[in-house]
Amino acid sequence: MRVLTDMPRTFTSATAFSLGVHPRDLYAWRDAGDLVEVSRGVFRRADAPLAAHTDLLAVAYRAPRAIVCCMSAAALHELTDEQPMRVHVAVPNGTHPPQIDHPPTKVFRFDPRTFELGLASAEAAPGETVRVYDPARTVVDLMRLRHRLGESTAHVALNRYMGRRDARPAQLLEYARDLGVVGPVRRSLDVVSAR
Repeated sequence: MRVLTDMPRTFTSATAFSLGVHPRDLYAWRDAGDLVEVSRGVFRRADAPLAAHTDLLAVAYRAPRAIVCCMSAAALHELTDEQPMRVHVAVPNGTHPPQIDHPPTKVFRFDPRTFELGLASAEAAPGETVRVYDPARTVVDLMRLRHRLGESTAHVALNRYMGRRDARPAQLLEYARDLGVVGPVRRSLDVVSAR
């Protein structure tokens, strides 16, 4: 019989069952407070180190192919002070989008040809990472979705990105070219550079 300390810090019910945990034991651990159900079918051990981004971790387990994007990525990379009300994730166009009620999630569909452009990872909890777009890709996505997510949000993210030591304007323009928004990104970069 498996004991809770044999389990990973975060895991799905499917993982638990595949490791020989009986559903009765899994839900007994949850009901006793030894596990926290962070999303339907996703559990985190109560003795695990504190997760900085529990919602992102939960969504990553529910939708492993998805990539944290837009406002969630901007918040993670400190490109905005806004805390999104929903976790923003991208999936490739033509795939079945995940249906996640908790945590509240907004799914964006991106072109499969550029889906993994700018893919990085970020630590959501000690030793546990999630897939996320890098800061430059995040800025470009905010620029190309500025009519949906807010023009000012995109410009704040661009300004913050350009103020970073690791800012790479050439990378922004390369991503903008690949994603079809080179004009707006170049104009915004010219305004930022002129200050």
